[in-house]
Amino acid sequence: MRRQRILVVGAGHVGLYAALRMQKKLRSREAEVIVVDPQPHMTYQPFLPEASAGNISPRHSVVPLRRELRHCTIVAGSVTDVSHERKVATVQPIVGPPREIEYDHIIVAPGSVSRTLPIPGLREHGIGFKTIGEAIFLRNHVLDQLDVAAATTDPEVRRRALTFVFVGGGYAGIEALAEMEDMAHDAVRRYYPEISTDEMHWVLVEATNRILPEVDRDMGAYTVQVLLKRKLDIRLGTRLESCVDGVVKLSDGDSFPANTIVWTAGVKPSPMLDFVDLPKDQRGRLTTNASLQVVDGDRVVEGAWSAGDCAAVPDLTGPPGAMCSPSAQHAVRQANRLADNIRAVIRGRQPVDYKHKHVGSVASLGLHKGVAQVYGIKLTGPLAWMMHRAYHLSRIPSFNRKVRVMIDWILAFFLRREVVSLGQLHAPKDEFVDVTPHIDPPPSVPLPPEREPAMSGRR
Repeated sequence: MRRQRILVVGAGHVGLYAALRMQKKLRSREAEVIVVDPQPHMTYQPFLPEASAGNISPRHSVVPLRRELRHCTIVAGSVTDVSHERKVATVQPIVGPPREIEYDHIIVAPGSVSRTLPIPGLREHGIGFKTIGEAIFLRNHVLDQLDVAAATTDPEVRRRALTFVFVGGGYAGIEALAEMEDMAHDAVRRYYPEISTDEMHWVLVEATNRILPEVDRDMGAYTVQVLLKRKLDIRLGTRLESCVDGVVKLSDGDSFPANTIVWTAGVKPSPMLDFVDLPKDQRGRLTTNASLQVVDGDRVVEGAWSAGDCAAVPDLTGPPGAMCSPSAQHAVRQANRLADNIRAVIRGRQPVDYKHKHVGSVASLGLHKGVAQVYGIKLTGPLAWMMHRAYHLSRIPSFNRKVRVMIDWILAFFLRREVVSLGQLHAPKDEFVDVTPHIDPPPSVPLPPEREPAMSGRR
């Protein structure tokens, strides 16, 4: 049997879990697995709010690829073109010329990016919440704003610094808002006597009339009530229309300045799919069948596979025509099924359909506060918060990361939360540049003609 080459595009939930399973289940003489991603790690996104709030170390919410994928080949770069007709992918390494990689099977799983809108000022003043870099930046930024408010004597500057706007009422937006407000409230109460917690203005802007659409309406309503008791400003059925110069203008007619505008209003498939010659649906997702093979109508595209946020995967547990939701729960299970199906095809067997009923959802609303709906059972408060932590601790890859996250939580139970800003991380060269004198380079002096042949010879 000829050794097969499996190319994994993207090392997110689908790419990493699929590669982990293949390196465990496939023998080295059966297949070679190559993983391409510009980042040296996979980000476990459900832990971004906790990392941003300082409950766990940011490094512990990411999984190093080279540590976990010891039997795979890791290529640090971006896939810029896929010609599946030739079964060749063009990869642009982080440094150097592009290279072509031939393959027998390809897993296209670049994931998703923030779904933004053409709102004036959003590009200049908005902050995303999709990557570990954005989570760290948001934490430092919020703490910087507390320092600004504590130091200034200008009431307008103070009001602007203490206004925090989050756009989007899904899980990412609610958890980010709740965790950051909880952190800032704790910091102000303990370390900022110049600021009253009542001065902070936390605003949630959601275009629909409900939040947390993944759970029942009564659980969403409960979450709203919890946030209102914490004096958060909840704007349902409201859109962000402009934030030029940091002035937030809402569709309800309200307008106010804010230094912090966080965009968490959904995701869309990665733009990388524009360079893949595989069939896509009207939303830009790769079309697949239930066995996670890419299909063109009723025809299976041999050797092409996809899953997760960038794929339209039929949901066999739902009504006809239903698609799996873009959740980490589906992505992890699809990755394992996809890896097993590739192994089956390599060994001459038929792939098996992916079928998994969504068991529910859990969300953290800050320390000791949460909401959960699992197998129809609804929980709130500390019990839901504990279930949230237990579930995600069980899902993050590698024993190493599980231990580190658990230690972070144990230390946080006995010690106070760290609320120091490391804003210099975002511009580390500024201070060095400021103290280093600028020297103009000396003008180039052409060599005498008689010296040129000698210099050329030395080369």
